[in-house]
Amino acid sequence: MRIVERVTLKNELGLHARAAAKIVKVSDKYQSRIVFERDGMQADGSSILDILVLACPKGSSLTMEVDGVDARKAIDELCELIENKFGEM
Repeated sequence: MRIVERVTLKNELGLHARAAAKIVKVSDKYQSRIVFERDGMQADGSSILDILVLACPKGSSLTMEVDGVDARKAIDELCELIENKFGEM
């Protein structure tokens, strides 16, 4: 199953190292291939370096593409993580 979802970063610091690490932690739990895209650049969801290279400040829009047997669970958890501002205040 392939699912594509667009999300907007709401946390103050955008996609910084701790937030990227949380994405990788979630991504590593699933078998599905997870790819983030911003402005034509793609990042592997299991690579903190790839994610940081996207350089996403607050308000940035990202496209998540998740492909695999557990795609729905993976994308739901990632959307919740982003919606909840990575647990930041």
